[in-house]
Amino acid sequence: MTYPFHPLAGRTLEILYAKRRGRGRVFVCDAGDGASVTLPIEWTDRGPAADEARLSRESLSELRVLVNSLLEACVKWRDGA
Repeated sequence: MTYPFHPLAGRTLEILYAKRRGRGRVFVCDAGDGASVTLPIEWTDRGPAADEARLSRESLSELRVLVNSLLEACVKWRDGA
């Protein structure tokens, strides 16, 4: 388990099975004491490396343009323009 904020972070869990959820995959793992936990693959060492999951400079720039456009539209709507 590699997701740093999960209570099971740092533990090695047995994968009981994998399944698709939406567009991604999740693992259903043995959490001990007869309990199971469902984890997105991204939260495990089998998901993409942290560096691979980062947004590129270009993506962040595009996101900023979109946010600015939305903010401008909200101000115009609020002002009745």
